[in-house]
Amino acid sequence: MLRLGCEGKIVYLTLDRPAARNAITGEGWDQIAERIADVARTDARLLVVTGAGGTFSAGVDLSEFDAFEGQVAEAARLRQRIRTALDRLRALEIPTVALIEGPCYGSGVALAIACDLRIAAPEARFAITPAKLGIAYPQEDVHRLVRLVGAGQAARLLFTAGMIDAMEARRIGLVEMVEAPGAAKSILKGILGNSAASLAVLKRSIRLTAQGVRSDPEQDRLFDELLAGTEVRERLEALRAET
Repeated sequence: MLRLGCEGKIVYLTLDRPAARNAITGEGWDQIAERIADVARTDARLLVVTGAGGTFSAGVDLSEFDAFEGQVAEAARLRQRIRTALDRLRALEIPTVALIEGPCYGSGVALAIACDLRIAAPEARFAITPAKLGIAYPQEDVHRLVRLVGAGQAARLLFTAGMIDAMEARRIGLVEMVEAPGAAKSILKGILGNSAASLAVLKRSIRLTAQGVRSDPEQDRLFDELLAGTEVRERLEALRAET
């Protein structure tokens, strides 16, 4: 179901079930949560979430849905498994990037929008289809969706269950960039070339801002600590040597 691989300090979490368009079973969500916990214990600098076989993910595995009829507790368990995985992804201190090729549907979109940044290949396609199935979307995921694209575009995606292409996804803010895989790799290397300490503080700042926090004493302390640290001198010296 999952592959965890490294390229230097970049860790790739790859959904690897291409015959099922990388649909995620309940057990698969548990595995995602476990692998993210593993990543948190390493010295990785960047996590990239992607899919094998030219597909990001078709979302939750629909073959498991028959077992939920009349079983509210089991339905709640699946919702909690998804929440645990996505909460762990959101809680990572390192930057997280969704690298999206091909179809990205349903809870696959939820997985992508739980990352800090989304880069879509030109052929990527997006749809959020719970209304077609007579179900809903977890509130945490709707909240993230509305924050990204606004209430009107979220309503459009959820109410119509229609498909949009990569350029439309970028236009409405569902993804930040549309790039071919080669260009996306360069962007990842660019992130990796920046200060790990700075990225951690900036990520914390973005998270606080999204929560409506305008000022924070801990962010002030971290700003002061970084500015007074040795890394800024070392990086300035390296920049000056290049000119």
